[in-house]
Amino acid sequence: MKPQSTNEQHTRVLRAAYQAWMGAAGLRQARLRNKRFTYGDQWGDLVKDYQGRVMTEREHLASQGCESITNNLIRQLVKTIVGRFRSQYIKHDENDKAPTTRTRVNEDNELDELDSRALEEFLISGCCIQRVEPYHEPGLSERVRVDNVNVNKFFTGTIHDTRAWDCELIGQLHDLNIAQLLRRVAGGNQRKAAWVRRLYTDGAESRLADFTTQLGADTQLGTDFWHARDGKCRAIEVWTLESREVIVCHNRHEGTLTVEPAHIAHRLKNRPEVSTRWDIATVWHCRWFSPMGDLLAEYDSPWGHGSHPFVIKLYPLTDGEVHAVVEDLIDSQKHVNRMISLLDQVMRSSAKGVLLFPETALPDGWTWEDARRCWSSANGLLPYNPQYGDAKPEQINANGSNGGAFQMIELQMKLFEEISGVSSALKGKNPTVNSANAYQLQSENANIALSDVMDTFEAFRRQRDKKIKAIETNPC
Repeated sequence: MKPQSTNEQHTRVLRAAYQAWMGAAGLRQARLRNKRFTYGDQWGDLVKDYQGRVMTEREHLASQGCESITNNLIRQLVKTIVGRFRSQYIKHDENDKAPTTRTRVNEDNELDELDSRALEEFLISGCCIQRVEPYHEPGLSERVRVDNVNVNKFFTGTIHDTRAWDCELIGQLHDLNIAQLLRRVAGGNQRKAAWVRRLYTDGAESRLADFTTQLGADTQLGTDFWHARDGKCRAIEVWTLESREVIVCHNRHEGTLTVEPAHIAHRLKNRPEVSTRWDIATVWHCRWFSPMGDLLAEYDSPWGHGSHPFVIKLYPLTDGEVHAVVEDLIDSQKHVNRMISLLDQVMRSSAKGVLLFPETALPDGWTWEDARRCWSSANGLLPYNPQYGDAKPEQINANGSNGGAFQMIELQMKLFEEISGVSSALKGKNPTVNSANAYQLQSENANIALSDVMDTFEAFRRQRDKKIKAIETNPC
């Protein structure tokens, strides 16, 4: 079998990265919907009217003469959970007098804020992604930098292990200005920096079109993979887990055990003090690509943990699927909004204070505008002419029937608490019981309902701290 050339291998890796990003299109679409509902845009789902026309729920309701009213329960729930995290976990870390990896790095990266926003993202999308790597600033000592990674700029191969131990491909899309890009990939080489600069200026658009056509990529659906916004440079960082042949060398005189590349095996034949054994090793390898398919840089993982710089947690990852907490609440939220809008429509369309004024009873010389102004004024005197019988002005007050709407709204609010697990006790509202012990039990039960989500996120933070410690031990 003919071995693959280096260029073919690089193209294969970039194609796999593109397919992984496209494979997460459903996840990004679900996240966008969850985000809309979380931040108040809750009437944007598409529906069909009786004529088969596709429109948003807001437009459909407006066509029926109704106003779309939003009572955002999801946002309050997310804020409650994030607030509970700040009070229970972050303050606990601050009160711990023993210095830890988390408290040391927190000063440089403001991990409290990063983790709070990461938890909010975790509730909305079911994904929590951070990047941990050494940070070199001219004139300053080396530091560890932690950043949240946007789900829209992240991709990974198929994962079924909740710990992500079966991950073999992972990466990120970067939108960088030219200076940031050169610092990333040029390695301080002025000639290479000039070459990279030319790649992004000399016919880049035509080369991009040719390359995506050669790759067989869908440029309509996958345009966000190849193009950066705001005039920046798109760079594609791809990490792959690769297998290599190695020689395990035991030097009996020095008492050392080393792992060497397989191609140097011939050098060890004349060294009787070294015994060797052939083996297979795995290594995380990084490649940086331009969107035109150029390999900008490549290297093996240089850090003590020997892995990629990402820390990920996907929830719950049953059969490889991601389902966010917010996803379970959307139907209840929509039902609450519908009931409130229906009740508002009933109240607005009911007859309230309508005045029946017979035409024959209008006094001589009066206009209908005079009668309307007199009737609406306080202590107004409204004369009428009874010369055509006993007809006289009469006011009608009719209350529209709510059809049990108030009870339905109350039921949906209770169901919302049951589904979310965020009860009144967890929100700190007035207790519904008189006993302090009973109220404490309510709070503990409420915490149990959220313990799966919170403990999963705490496991993510522990995994992140391990990677930080490994980088501090061996930064490069």
